[in-house]
Amino acid sequence: MVIGREVTVLGAGVAGLAVARALALRGARVTVLEQAPEIREVGAGLQISPNGARVLEALGLGDALDAAGTRAASVELRDGETGDMVLSLDLARHRPERAFRFVHRADLIALLAEGARAAGVQIRLLQQVDEVRLGDHPPRLVTRHGAEIECDLLIGADGLHSKVRAALNGAVAPFFTGQVAWRAVLPADPATIPPVAQVHMGPGRHLVTYPLRGGTLRNIVAVEERRRWVEESWSLTDDPMALRLAFQDFAPELRGWLDQVEAPGLWGLFRHPVASRWHGQGAAILGDAAHPTLPFLAQGAVMALEDAWVLAACLAAEAEAETALARYQARREDRVRRIVDAASANARAYHLSGLMRDIGHMGLRLAGALAPGRVLGRFDWIYDHDVTAEDRTRAG
Repeated sequence: MVIGREVTVLGAGVAGLAVARALALRGARVTVLEQAPEIREVGAGLQISPNGARVLEALGLGDALDAAGTRAASVELRDGETGDMVLSLDLARHRPERAFRFVHRADLIALLAEGARAAGVQIRLLQQVDEVRLGDHPPRLVTRHGAEIECDLLIGADGLHSKVRAALNGAVAPFFTGQVAWRAVLPADPATIPPVAQVHMGPGRHLVTYPLRGGTLRNIVAVEERRRWVEESWSLTDDPMALRLAFQDFAPELRGWLDQVEAPGLWGLFRHPVASRWHGQGAAILGDAAHPTLPFLAQGAVMALEDAWVLAACLAAEAEAETALARYQARREDRVRRIVDAASANARAYHLSGLMRDIGHMGLRLAGALAPGRVLGRFDWIYDHDVTAEDRTRAG
């Protein structure tokens, strides 16, 4: 049980803030430690699919999500070089019961932070943790200034380079996928940008775009295959000319968007193994700390939301923490492994060239004409999943 229990969450991103609110609503006394001087997220977009929206609704944040997000009307796959439509999937027609939303990452962080504080969570900023010590003692955090913080229960929501994951599993070197991604957010006219997710596909590269904040912004993520290694970091910027040259053969409309980009973010895409140990010695991990994924199914933030709900529910349902944490990993591990693998496979489908590209595009056009519902159903196992249902049933 978590009522009255002291819980320390390391990291104030999507995973950390969501699990903090989920635990606080169940009676835990939660403190979030964040190294940054303020709760903020650099400008970028993300997509919240129905399985993630169900968690936010169960956390009492459904109205806030509706206010912050734009509902997607359709998904389009286009030939990047010609601009021609390859496949259009009308979500409103074929999946009216589902809501896929485009959300500015900063807006999602803001609504989660507000929700956490409203539930009584204490958020402490400027908490730089250099080391996590686990053993036959309560978890201990060693700060940059040498202070030690002892935790009753430690939850690592500290992302790709998680110190909690390293303490549980040891260091594991990821491998470079041979792909890099640029990201940018541009001003937009709501009258000219429809609520549509567009994927523009080309040989060895693709570009994704969709509106944010009611169409006042355009989100762009552009991916290129290359051999040159790029650091795995969210804080690098690149010369915009490199981005423009990579997509110089794409349709004029896309090149026009890229001409507006001034300082694109750049990061290397690395494949990380799903952690073998998600818990132990009074600590647990979730989100990117447990299972980083490539961004080709838009499930990174959504898996973090699912993790947060399941972790809090398991801790609330079990008298012993280690039993609860083992149950949490058992409920989540197979699903996230499938999603991570599916995301990796999706990139290859976008980057076909030559004859395989012609055959692939022809097949997509045929499938869209004859059975669009079946095409959408390919990922029903992801989007129809409801991690809150089991716990509602048990409570009832």
